[in-house]
Amino acid sequence: MQEATPCPCASGLSYAECCEPYITGARQPPTPEALMRSRYSAYALQIMPYLASTLHPGQRHDYDEAGAERWARESEWEGLEILEVVDDHSDPDRGTVEFRATYRRRGEKLVHHERAEFRRTGDQWFFYDGKMAGISQVRRDTPKVGRNDPCPCGSGRKYKKCCG
Repeated sequence: MQEATPCPCASGLSYAECCEPYITGARQPPTPEALMRSRYSAYALQIMPYLASTLHPGQRHDYDEAGAERWARESEWEGLEILEVVDDHSDPDRGTVEFRATYRRRGEKLVHHERAEFRRTGDQWFFYDGKMAGISQVRRDTPKVGRNDPCPCGSGRKYKKCCG
C-alpha cells in the first residue's frame, strides 16, 4: 500500500484530502484559512496558475507572476504555521490570517511573517492584500535613559556601568 503524501501546508492531512481539491478546482476553499493553506501549498509545489486565480481580481494589475515563480522555484519550503485567524464580524466577506512560512533560500533559513487579508466575492474567497508582520515600533512611556545618566535602579552608578 502506498503511503499518502503529507500536505505541504502542515495541516497533518494528506495532500489529497487537504489542499489538492482546491488547487485542482474540484472544490472552493470554504474559509480564508483554507485558502491560505492552499496558496502556501501552491508555492511549495510551484503551481503558479492557482496563485494567480486566487488573487482578488482588483489586485491582479500589479501581480508579478515571474517574480512569484522565481521565489517559489528558488525556495525550499519547510512549513506553514497559522498564528491567528480573524473573522471580520462587521463584514462576513472579509477575513485575516496571520502566518509564518518557513523556507530556505541558498541554504539560509528564512521566515515570511505576514498578516494576509482575504475577501469573498460570491462563494469564492480571494487573497486581497498582505502586510509584513513582526517587529513593531516601540513606544516609550518614560524618557530614554542615557548611557551616562544615573541608573534608574537607584544604585547611584551610571547606567552604562550598572543595568545598561
